[in-house]
Amino acid sequence: MGRLTYAMMTTLDGYTADADGDFGWGAPEDVELHRYCEELVRPVRTYLYGRRMYETMVFWETADALPDAPPFVKEFARTWQAADKIVYSRTLETVSSERTRIVREFDPDAVRELKAGDGDLTVDGPGLAAAALAAGLVDEIGPIVIPVVVGGGTPFLPAGVRLDLELVGERRFASGAVHLQYRVRS
Repeated sequence: MGRLTYAMMTTLDGYTADADGDFGWGAPEDVELHRYCEELVRPVRTYLYGRRMYETMVFWETADALPDAPPFVKEFARTWQAADKIVYSRTLETVSSERTRIVREFDPDAVRELKAGDGDLTVDGPGLAAAALAAGLVDEIGPIVIPVVVGGGTPFLPAGVRLDLELVGERRFASGAVHLQYRVRS
């Protein structure tokens, strides 16, 4: 049985993007953190994306072919390419990556069927994660806290959802970032 994980970079005050939609504060130059994120997603067989998150992440479809791409970028790209992707969107007409399909509506039962198979899944993007959390589908939450405060924007966790969590891991980085890994208690 697979696990469904929700993990994203978030500010110390709990936002995945600031009020202008910017997430450039997300430690792009932190090679140690980048390699660690690649380790985290290596067991993932399926990414569940909303349209906006997919449009951000599709960069990885060709990132390994960039002439000046460092090895850690190429490794992450190859890991990302090897997994299936499901994009939940009512408006997206086509995808520009292999192993990707569009689903028009989020169906918790269909996600439960995916979880019943082999391999782990991630739900990526706070909007889609809110639906998965509300449906009781998320097994682990893993905020990667970046040492920045932006004062507002897109929240990492939705309002109105209560979860009891157990801390099962943490990792600190020289940049000041911290990955916290929580298991959602049933």
